Amino acid sequence: MARKGKLLIIDDEEKLRKLLFRIISLEGYEVDEAGNLSEGRKKLEQNQYHLVLCDVKLPDGNGVDFVPEFKAKHSITEIVLLTAYGTIKDGVQAMRDGAFDYLTKGDDNDKIIPLIERAIDKALQAEKLERILNKQNQRHSFDNIIGESPAMKQALQLSAKVAATDTSVLLIGETGTGKEVFANAIHQSSGRSKESFIAVNCSAFSREILESEIFGHKAGSFTGATKDKKGLFEEADGGTIFLDEIGEMDADLQSKLLRVLENGTFLKVGESRETKVDVRIIAATNRNLEEEANKGNFRLDLYYRLSTFTISLPNLNERPRDIRLLADNFIDYFSVRLKRDRPEMDDSFMEALQSHEWKGNVRELRNVIERALIVNDGSTLTKADLPFHASGGTAFHTSSMLLSDIEKYHINRVLQHTEGNKTEAAKLLGIGLTTLYRKIEEYELVV
Repeated sequence: MARKGKLLIIDDEEKLRKLLFRIISLEGYEVDEAGNLSEGRKKLEQNQYHLVLCDVKLPDGNGVDFVPEFKAKHSITEIVLLTAYGTIKDGVQAMRDGAFDYLTKGDDNDKIIPLIERAIDKALQAEKLERILNKQNQRHSFDNIIGESPAMKQALQLSAKVAATDTSVLLIGETGTGKEVFANAIHQSSGRSKESFIAVNCSAFSREILESEIFGHKAGSFTGATKDKKGLFEEADGGTIFLDEIGEMDADLQSKLLRVLENGTFLKVGESRETKVDVRIIAATNRNLEEEANKGNFRLDLYYRLSTFTISLPNLNERPRDIRLLADNFIDYFSVRLKRDRPEMDDSFMEALQSHEWKGNVRELRNVIERALIVNDGSTLTKADLPFHASGGTAFHTSSMLLSDIEKYHINRVLQHTEGNKTEAAKLLGIGLTTLYRKIEEYELVV
């Protein structure tokens, strides 16, 4: 069985080249040959290799001098230099320029195969990592965000423009409109894309836990703090931190966040020395922060700093033309995940989707499509596959027209669906657990 790995031997000594070709081929590797650098360069342009074995003294150049040129064009491919007249100076220079190793011909025959194995393993790992990173970048790019409505196009255009800067961004939109998706796309399109993108839901933790999570703490600063802990701001140094549901953040933490925005410093819990970081902040909320600030529920100065560049994300009911595009995309995705043939949508199915009031927006549509593919056994999705088909396109109904009553009714129905599991209910509702507890208390729901 052939081994996974392709090599190129560049050497003007034909006998040695043929010997290496035979030895390496017998180990199961795919091998090409070149008699000089010119021929080697052509082979490299035409093929993808994991490893190059290159002689130092060649008719048209020097292998040591070739290394930096080679690594600039082929960063993942490894190169090992072979020489009959090895010097420590050449070896050191080659390694500094990116060579995997430097071997003396004849003296290191017993080392060549183990060395090739190590070099190709390293190249294969780098190749795998590059595929993963490319896949992640593609998944989080603006090109992968679906939407053709004017409001969506405007949000995408603004996001693409601000991505090239380090300006703080405030994303405003209802639950499920894709705020984290936009934040990730902004990061991936920025100069910070090779560094960390860290997302934290500010409503998911108590004040004390959130402070420790995002700013870190010193050992002994509180009960249970047995060792120093890095906060998420330190973890995101050089990259981007996404603060979702920023409106739920405690006033004291808002003050610390303002200091980070102003000069890039903060104090860890129990620490007297400031920590400095270089982090871009993208915040998101489904609340009107200006109104909250005027009511005294949010710092006005923090709002002004965060809202330097504000992007409003439209809810799904404002972009009806995108419902079919999104539904098609989710059907493709879940058909693969559920390992079933891709069904089509009949007119009743699409009419129900387009007439439904999407309180959970894109997230709700995604969940509805996943459920429809699970319950459907045929080749066509129909209105009967939807959870809201019986009520003419409305999943939940109440005689009251008050938004608060509708919200109360909806939360109660979801809690019934999860049999009182608040964590699962918060996930389905697309809100933080702390927010759900607040709503339960506000509406006096019996759980």
